[in-house]
This record gives sequence, C-alpha cells and structure tokens, in this order.
Amino acid sequence: MELAVLVAVSLLIGALVLLVVVALGKHREEQKEESEQNTDSVEEKINGQSERLLPSKKQKPQQRPRKEKPQQHTFSHPLLAASLKAHSGNITCLDFSSNGKYLASCADDRTVRIWSTKDFLEREHRCLRANVELDHATLVSFSPDSRAFITWLANGETIRVFKMNKKDDGSVTFSAAPEDFPQRHKSAVISIGIAETGKFIMTASSDTTILIWDLKGEVLASINTNQMTNAYATVSPCGRFVASCGFTSDVKVWEVCFGKGGDFKEVARAFDLKGHSAGVCCFSFSNDSRRMATVSKDGTWKLWDTDVEYKQQQDPYLLLTGQCQVSEPCRIALSPDARVVAISCGSSLALYSAASGELEEEFQGVHSEEISALHFDINNRFVVTSGDRVIRAFHNTPGYRAAIREMEAMLRKASNEGMRQRLQLQIREAQSALDSVGAVRE
Repeated sequence: MELAVLVAVSLLIGALVLLVVVALGKHREEQKEESEQNTDSVEEKINGQSERLLPSKKQKPQQRPRKEKPQQHTFSHPLLAASLKAHSGNITCLDFSSNGKYLASCADDRTVRIWSTKDFLEREHRCLRANVELDHATLVSFSPDSRAFITWLANGETIRVFKMNKKDDGSVTFSAAPEDFPQRHKSAVISIGIAETGKFIMTASSDTTILIWDLKGEVLASINTNQMTNAYATVSPCGRFVASCGFTSDVKVWEVCFGKGGDFKEVARAFDLKGHSAGVCCFSFSNDSRRMATVSKDGTWKLWDTDVEYKQQQDPYLLLTGQCQVSEPCRIALSPDARVVAISCGSSLALYSAASGELEEEFQGVHSEEISALHFDINNRFVVTSGDRVIRAFHNTPGYRAAIREMEAMLRKASNEGMRQRLQLQIREAQSALDSVGAVRE
C-alpha cells in the first residue's frame, strides 16, 4: 500500500515538473519571437532612414551644374577680310604701328597681342603675346619706332612701358620697364598716346584732365579741358597737337610746344571745332593732320579742314556735314588719306564717303558686344574693329572707289603721257582690288 502511494506521488511530481518545463519553453519562444519582431522593426526604420539619406543605386547622385561656355558670336560678310582670334577675354583697345606692320590689341585676359598685318588675308593669323603681370591693360599705344608700346594698367592706374626685343634666332620677346609711371590721375583714364616725334606721352581721364609726360615718367604739363567731362582725347599723327571732346559741343585742340634744343616750353591753345549742337562723342585726324572728322549726339558727323594758320587767328573750315545714326558708345575714324569716314554705334559699323557724305557700306551685329575700338590701317586697305574677344578686319572698298574716282578725274585733265600711263595703271590696280573682293558696284 505504501509503495502504491509512493509511486502515485512520484508520478504527480513528474507531471508537475513536465508542465513547468513546457511552460518555460513556451515563454522563451514567445520572448524570442518578440525580440525578432523588434529587431525587424528597427532594421526597417534604419533602412527607411537610409533610403531617405542615401541615393538609391538606380538614381545617379546629383552633379554640380557645369558653367556653360558663352556661344561664339558668328559674323560673316563678303567684305570681311579676317577675324583675329587669340584673346580669352574682351578686347578693350587697338593700335596700329606707324610703319603699318603691326596691330596691337589688349584685353582683360592680362595679355597684349601683336599681330602681323601682312597675315590679315592668310588663313592663319600669327601673333606674339606679352603678359601683363598681376594686372591687365585697358589701353595700348605703339611707340614711333614700332619697337615698344605703352599700356594703361587697370588696377595699377598707371603707365607701363614694354620693349620688343629681337633675338639672334629671329624670335621676339617683351620686357617691361623696371618701374611704372607714378600715379597722377584722380579719375579713370580713357585715352593714352605717344607723339610721333617721340617727345611726349599724353594721358586723359574722364574728369577734365589731360597730362603731358616726358618719356621718363615726369609730368610736363596738366591741361584742364573745361568740358564738364572728357569723352575722348588723342595725339595728332603729326605729333604737334593734343585734342579732346566731351560734354560740350566743341572739340578743343592744343599745341605742345618745344624749343629748338628739344626742351619743353608750353602747351598753347591752337583752335576749336565748333558747329555741332550737342556733345561730341568722338573725333579723328587724317594721317597728315590736315583733316579732322567729328561725330556728335546731334545725329551728324562733320569733316573739317584744319590746315590753317591758327596763330594768325584763322579758324578751321567746315567741309561737309553728314547724317548718321548715333547711339552711345559712338566712335569715328577718318581714313589716313581722308577719303572715308567710319562710324560705329553699338555693335554696328557704317562707312561713308568723305567727298559726298553718302553711306557706302553698313555692317550690323559685327560683335556680340559694343564696339570698343575702331581704326584704319596706315595703308588705307582695312578698317578694323574690336568688341568682344575677336578683331574684325574689313576691306576698305569705299577707299578704293574714292581713289578710282579721283584718279579718273585726274586722268581727264592730264596732258602728260607719262602721267596718263601711271594713272591708268593705278586705276587698273585699284579696280582689280575691288574685283577680288566682289565689291564692284554699277
């Protein structure tokens, strides 16, 4: 009996232990499932945040937008002789050497380029480069011997002289003078020039100041133009005069006087060009300084005879008044032989006959920006402009036509057979030049 009770108790205890073990096992499984669920939810949250923070594999990461290069301005015309391209910045000034062999250009890319004019009609346009250290030039002007040039520095606000050095192998290098000129102007300088005589340098600022310097950087004289503001100033090709225009309706001309020994004496008032009814934008001399052309905000350009005895109180003669479209900035250039007047307004260019005043050629949209410089070459073959990063050279066909008309008039009056033959030859050559660029007009 006791044995049966003992067995029953043992079985009961075993059943209880089994129940406890089973219950503990289920509790552990439930805890494991809960932990797995919690882990999954945490992973989902982390993955969700990661998807928001990190780019997906399918989507490419955003790249910085590239700066688009400005589109190259395209221009074409039958009379376009050359487009000179080398500058990486906007060109601000041009100047031909007095021997006609070179064209200098300066730009805000810290370089001055020297071009060979004999390459204008070639496919390749070679140029030499002079670096403007730690600055850039806004103006450039050749020396009379064409072996040096001066620049106006934008940041330094002074003149820097460069010499052209030819090596034994024929190559050319440029060297800047050890010291720049001292700072003297109080306003922005708008014009510089060197007298053909080599005796002085001229600088003009936008207030009313013109300074006359010697070649060593000493100021010889200061001129107050009394024109409210200066718009333009230059040295005459003969090297005797400096002139300026501005807010007023006249152009003022002074003679820079030197003694027989070459010593500076004074700056004397020579004459004025009076006749416009509004401010004069720009003016230009012929190569012999006997003619001047002016353009004004009154919508006219004028041609003047300046070959006068101004010391005897003789005033210049007005030869011709022409009509033109004027919008600032406006520039004018008189061809060296005084046969053609070129006027630029904005980005357009017009060529007029200096004999009749008639418009002969017109070019629209020559540059992508406003024309910054306008010149004829010394041989009257080309008129050149700058306005963006390119220099445009055009055939001076109005000059050829004017020369032909003048020679034909001389031929009709010629009595000498030798002169007749020379004129006939020159007429054929000029006509051939016109034919070569397809510029014959009925």
